[in-house]
Amino acid sequence: MNPLKLHTEVEAAPLAKRFDSSAKCFAVGSCFAAEIGERLEQSGIDICLNPFGTLYNPASIAAAVKRLADPVPFTKEDVIFSEPLGRYNSFWHHTKFSSPTAEGFLAGANAALQTASEAFAKADVCLVTLGTAWVFRHLASGQIVANCNKVPAKEFRRERLTVEQAAALLSGMISACPGKEWIFTVSPIRHLADGAYGNSLSKATLLLATEQLVQTFPNVHYFPAFEIMMDELRDYRFYADNMTHPSAQAAELIFARFMEYAFSDEAVEAAQQARKEYRRRQHRPLWEDNGSDMA
Repeated sequence: MNPLKLHTEVEAAPLAKRFDSSAKCFAVGSCFAAEIGERLEQSGIDICLNPFGTLYNPASIAAAVKRLADPVPFTKEDVIFSEPLGRYNSFWHHTKFSSPTAEGFLAGANAALQTASEAFAKADVCLVTLGTAWVFRHLASGQIVANCNKVPAKEFRRERLTVEQAAALLSGMISACPGKEWIFTVSPIRHLADGAYGNSLSKATLLLATEQLVQTFPNVHYFPAFEIMMDELRDYRFYADNMTHPSAQAAELIFARFMEYAFSDEAVEAAQQARKEYRRRQHRPLWEDNGSDMA
């Protein structure tokens, strides 16, 4: 007799051709991309992670990737000043790029662009995590922004991309960067500012757009992080205190599933050893041995 099953198992069949430890990776997208990307980095995988900072919507992700493929430097025309922050930035970047001066912002943004562009050109596999189909369009420029940088809401129009719009943006990104394998995920992090229904519509839009990509491109794959969180880990003990983000334990479980999905058995074993060594290096003793003896 089969034992009683107390959760829904989500199938994540491994890639037909999994990557080895030498694979060069690129990760872009929402906070969940950072969760996976940071763990890949700790595992000794060569990875470039979110060079523009955290990105959430398909339009901003596609624009960022295209700019990495053709690294046109940012200029003063890209710079904005956020009065609430009292700092300079651009609508391409996360607030962590903000600087007290326009020159400082441009120097940091262009240095990051050059480094990331070189890494992206060498990348074998690109991990893209889509967070939301909701976007903010800057009324004066018409640009869909990656981050509002606390600029007043009256300067933006809020829209939800359609399935067709999201798929077209991401298809253009993939077509412009041939020769790479693409793994898409939809972030399991819920955006409840949109309301539960609005969040569901957003995630459904992303899932349907991703399905179109998988059906169109043989080098595009889907890893079911969203489904693992929603079905297999369907319990609030797997959520952080804000009840919307996965807990550290849930992120670890999904990362382990991702490694088995995308990397060879040998690479998984090497990654596990690398993370053990990483944790050992991070461990700090309760006190330092200064060589003195107690009397």
